[in-house]
Amino acid sequence: MPEYLVYFNQQWVGDHSEEWFRGRVEPSVAVMKELKDAGAYIFAGGLEEEDGPVYSAEPDGGTPVVTDGPYVETKEFLGGFTVIDVPDDETAKMWAGRIAEGCGWPQEVRRFKPRPPIG
Repeated sequence: MPEYLVYFNQQWVGDHSEEWFRGRVEPSVAVMKELKDAGAYIFAGGLEEEDGPVYSAEPDGGTPVVTDGPYVETKEFLGGFTVIDVPDDETAKMWAGRIAEGCGWPQEVRRFKPRPPIG
């Protein structure tokens, strides 16, 4: 089955009270449990805030160069993501909508390219 990335930029979360965020924990966890029960869950996680460590790696004639990032200056940064394994785009969109409802902010969904065979 195809795998999909469901993700959000931290800026889409908006400004909310601590109480509001505490109220999102239960519905968010419930959606992740539904994903697991459906056998569609692969991995999910939130990323460190904007001031957390960010590194960029790029090739340099056979020796990778790792520098403090981000590589591209941007006003938005990835806040978190979920990787799911579902049969089709419609199912992926349905789960993205469920995750958005659980979290309380928008989500985007993209299909991964098929994995190349590795020896």
